[in-house]
Amino acid sequence: MYAWMFRHLPGPLWARILLTVVLLVLIVVALFGWVFPAIAPYMPFNDGLVGADTAGTAD
Repeated sequence: MYAWMFRHLPGPLWARILLTVVLLVLIVVALFGWVFPAIAPYMPFNDGLVGADTAGTAD
C-alpha cells in the first residue's frame, strides 16, 4: 500500500518523501484525534478497575 502511494505521488524523490511524511503524520493525527476517542468507550480494556470486588477491604 505504501509503495503504491509513493509511486503515485508527483514530483522528485525529495518531494515524494516529504509528501509521504506529511500524509503519514496526518493519518496519525486523525487516528489519535478522532478515531481512537470515538471507539474508546467500546474497548473492554478501558475500565481501569483492578480488584473492584474487594475494594476497601484490608487483608
